[in-house]
Order: sequence, then C-alpha cells, then structure tokens
Amino acid sequence: MKNILVSLLILVVAGSLGSCNKNSYKVDGGTHNPKVDMTTYDYLKSKSQFSSLVHLIDRAGLKETVNGDITFFACTNYSVDEFVRARYNRRAIELNDENIIYTLDSLPLQEVKDSLKMYMFNGDLGRDHLTVEGNFYQNLLGPIPNASFYINLRRTQDYGSYIDHVDYIRFTKVIGTRDETERDQTTIPAKDRDMGYDCQTTGIITNTGTIHVMSNYHRLFFNTEPLP
Repeated sequence: MKNILVSLLILVVAGSLGSCNKNSYKVDGGTHNPKVDMTTYDYLKSKSQFSSLVHLIDRAGLKETVNGDITFFACTNYSVDEFVRARYNRRAIELNDENIIYTLDSLPLQEVKDSLKMYMFNGDLGRDHLTVEGNFYQNLLGPIPNASFYINLRRTQDYGSYIDHVDYIRFTKVIGTRDETERDQTTIPAKDRDMGYDCQTTGIITNTGTIHVMSNYHRLFFNTEPLP
C-alpha cells in the first residue's frame, strides 16, 4: 500500500507530463504503470517540457549515451533557460553590452558535452535501489575536484493526513564534505554549501533506462551565477 500511495504522489504517468504534475497522476486507485514503450531520448523528445534539453543532447552528440542503460536526471526547460539567462548576464557584463544575443548554441560545446554527463549514472537508480541514508554515486562525467554527487530518499511527513510519510528522490552536488557532517553549518561559506534538489517526478522506465525529472527550481549544471 505504501508503494502505491507514494507512486500516486510522486511518479509521473507515462504519456503525460504537464506543467502541473499532480494532474498527471492516476488517483482512482488503479495500478500505476511507470513503463513507456520508447527509448529515453524519444520520451524526452516527445515532451515539450524537455525541448531545450533535447537540443543540448543533439548538439553534444549524446543521443546514444542517453539511450544507454543509465539513469538520467532530466532537466526541464526552466532549468536550462535559467542557465542560459545567467550565462547571457555574465557575457553582457564582460562585453558591457546588454544587447548581445546569447542562445543555447552560444554555450561552449565541450562544456555541454561534459556537463550533461553529471546527470547520467550507469544502471538503474530507481527508488527501490535508494535509501534514506543515501550514498555517493559516480556519474558518467567522472571525478570532479572537491565535488561529488549524493543521492538519497528525502523523507517527509508533510502529507500526514493521508499517509505516514513520502520519500522524494533528492539529487545533491556535495562541495567538499556533506554539510550535514559539519558541527556548525552556519559557518560554511555560501560557495561551499551543498546544492540539493528534489525530483518532481521519478521512476519513468523507458525501453533503455530510467528517468527522474529534476525540480524546475534546479538550474542546469548546478549553476549559481547571478541573473540579469
């Protein structure tokens, strides 16, 4: 019963990923089927919410990688477009020209090729393989100096009137050591604080892999540059 209720709150119904995700869930007590008869790439391409991400995948030549036996933490247009806005702002300041044109194709190609891989992990990292305690996982990008990636189930009792608890899949970029291990977290400089985000939808099982969808509040590549 717990798994069914969690699915109703968290898992997206295949074939519909609307801007209001609650409308995408089947709430009539029926059995949820997270399987979609498409490759991971084709599923993302079929959803307008991922058009910016698919454009970057195509530009980087990563279609075959995305369609491998991986778990992909997919970013929506909100995440990608906020990143482009931040990069526009940086470049406009450098050139002292706010009228510059900066688009997805303005992003350095090698950065796109490399950084997209931080969202890709070999094998199935569905919720059945994750724990509340969490673990560090190596993504396809490989080791990054002073940074690592931690995935866990973030447990909440916010829905106590309906269910004992809900476990959200949380994806965190850890800078140095995990903030939770520090005795006084208030002394951690802003630039060294971990950046963690809940996934808004999880467990989409394609013919080639698994998709979790990052929160719209997440900015691509964990970017923290100021916006215009």
